[in-house]
Order: sequence, then structure tokens, then C-alpha cells
Amino acid sequence: MSRDHDAAREIERAAEAVATADAILITAGAGMGVDSGLPDFRGREGFWNAYPPYAALGLDFVALASPRWFRADPDLAWGFYGHRLLLYRRARPHEGFAILKRWAGRAPRGGFVFTSNVDGQFQRAGFPDDGIAEAHGAIDFLQCLDDCGEGIFPFGGRRIMIDLEAMRAVGDLPACPRCGALARPNILMFGDSGWDGSRSDEQDARLRAWFRAAAESEPRARLVVVECGAGTAVPTVRRLGERVAALPNATLVRINPRDADAPPGAVSIASGALDALRAIDRLIPS
Repeated sequence: MSRDHDAAREIERAAEAVATADAILITAGAGMGVDSGLPDFRGREGFWNAYPPYAALGLDFVALASPRWFRADPDLAWGFYGHRLLLYRRARPHEGFAILKRWAGRAPRGGFVFTSNVDGQFQRAGFPDDGIAEAHGAIDFLQCLDDCGEGIFPFGGRRIMIDLEAMRAVGDLPACPRCGALARPNILMFGDSGWDGSRSDEQDARLRAWFRAAAESEPRARLVVVECGAGTAVPTVRRLGERVAALPNATLVRINPRDADAPPGAVSIASGALDALRAIDRLIPS
């Protein structure tokens, strides 16, 4: 059997699963945003090619995505996160988001989103905020670096001015509205003991309630997990999808151009998110 035939059959299996789903759990990693022009920061060399100033400093993504810089070098920290904020605000969610939203809207028990992305693209694509769980937080929200009790607050429309040659912030930096101390993104970073996870915890509680309602329904709902662009380096998204898909009456559709290996019985599509979602959608009756 040819590889093309195998790929076509996996697309057909995915379409059959989505078309008959009672509930759809959409899970997404960094690869979901690539078709919107967002970087996935895969590999040290790729990151340094995108950001030469960090290569000169010997700092890769993992080293920069650390809370320690907000105290040690705030301009460096906000240069990195301020530039990411600019990229995310400029990006327009690609057509795949609309396809997923349509599938979830057609499922009798609806859909929910679980993502490790912090870019807010699902909200910008029109998904309801109360139907999204952001496992690692969101760049559109801030918290006080000194933990003064203010809690999590929205970033709002403020901008961070960036010296693009040095990749450092210039001018005023975000401050806590309560105490005036430096603010940081409400994002879970590497080695981050100071992250305020209360917003993500509330989202997770809503996801669990939605899932219980579907799983405990009579007859048991047919649940489909559509996983897009979730890699193995930080496997939060992949692990959730595999746990859910191990349950009776559940199917995992894994879409990933490089890491498409999936458990037995799952659908595996070695493709970018947008191309795969379009191909599946063409086979689903309107």
C-alpha cells in the first residue's frame, strides 16, 4: 500500500470521526500558529536565526523564558516578551481556526479548547473565552512581580517599545496598578515558582465540567480529540489527548508534520494543521 494511500485513508478516518462526534476536544501546541506566520521556536539554531542578538549572548528560548530576567535584567525580559506580544497581536488566525470552530458548533455537546499556546489566537478567532483552557497562561494578562495581592490583570492596549537591534525594551515597562512594582506576563515559564496559575485553574475546572458532562451522558457521547501541532519537547497537550482517547468511545486525531506517531487506534496525519484541517473538512458533509 502506498504512502499516499495511507495518508488519504487517515484523512478519511478523521472525517468520519469528526462527522459523527457528539463532542470535540480541540488541543493545540505551537504548531497550530505556524500557518498564521507565528514561530514555533523549534530548536536552538532556528531560534537564533530568528533572533541574532540572542545568539550573540548565547541565550536560547529556554534560557530566555525564565522569570529570573524580570529581576536581573527587566529590559531584556520585556524585550523578549514584548516582541512576542507584538507578533501575536499582528497575526491573524488562519482558516483552520474557523474550521475547528465550525466542527465544534455542529457537535451536539459542543467543543472545548485546551492549548499550551499563550498567544490568544483562539479568542481572536472567535472561540468563546469560557470554552478555552490555556495550560501555560496567556500573554494578554499580567501579574505583579512582587505578588502584592493584586492578582491577575489584563494587559490592555498598552505597547512595549523594542530596540529591535538589541532586542531590548526601551522606555516605560508594565507596572502593577496596585503597588507600582514591575509586572510580568501571566505565563508559566521554565523554573517558574512565582507563576499565578489561578486563571488557568479556573479554566481547567470548566474543561473538567464540560468533559464530565459528555463522558457521563447516556448514551455515552462520542468524543473526538483533534490535536494540532503539539510536539514532544513539552508534551502537556499530547499527554492530555492520549489520556482522553484511551477512554471508551473516544478517538484521537493527531495532526503534526514531524511528530505524528500516535497510539494504536488513533488517527495519525503527518501534515501541517491548516492543510490537514482543510483536507478533512472537504470530506465532511455540509
